[in-house]
Amino acid sequence: MEDHDKVYLVVSGVISWTSAFLLTKKVLPKRSFDFSNRIVSTIHAVFAVVLSSLSVQDWRCPVCPLAANSSPLQMRALAVTLAYLIYDLVCCLYDTNIKIDNSVHHLVSIVGIGAGLAYEKCGSEMVAALWITEISSPFLHLRELLKELGYKDTDLNLAADVSFAAIFTLARMCFGPYLCYVTLSANNPFLIKAMALGLQLVSAFWFYKIARMVKHKLTKRSTTKTS
Repeated sequence: MEDHDKVYLVVSGVISWTSAFLLTKKVLPKRSFDFSNRIVSTIHAVFAVVLSSLSVQDWRCPVCPLAANSSPLQMRALAVTLAYLIYDLVCCLYDTNIKIDNSVHHLVSIVGIGAGLAYEKCGSEMVAALWITEISSPFLHLRELLKELGYKDTDLNLAADVSFAAIFTLARMCFGPYLCYVTLSANNPFLIKAMALGLQLVSAFWFYKIARMVKHKLTKRSTTKTS
């Protein structure tokens, strides 16, 4: 893929994600900034999982071939996500509650995916990372959307919390460390290895926070039913 094609995909992607957000705000004018952004984020998560799944070259070994040249489908999947991350990082800066860990995650991902597009290598590892990181995202956003829709502290919201925690744990704390290991072990560029390690460290930190959240929710629900 030529450099100008990569730039075109990313720039047009940023414009497309921004347009989707503005359209969502227009259709749902009474909803918050965060609500509209999470709608767009959910759409991206679905696209990311589908595109990364379609770009897998061999489902018997989804991360194979290691340290190989990226296929056009893999490059397209990565460009779509890079465009989204740039859009979402700007949205994070407009948020009244800026989260440092989320900003770090975005920056690490932008640098790593940008390096992957520039090198045109490590496509298998990177789309696998994309699948792992985005598979739980729809449930992450669903739990927040439900709160704004008035379903906070309901069984439906608890089900979304538990589903998100379970899928996040399976993807990022079971498959994630293996992917991190094979990425670090293979003959990959330094930036790709740094992204793999950085994402796994952020995932471990989030896993700690999610475990505490679920424990709090279940304890609160148990206490409420007892009383």
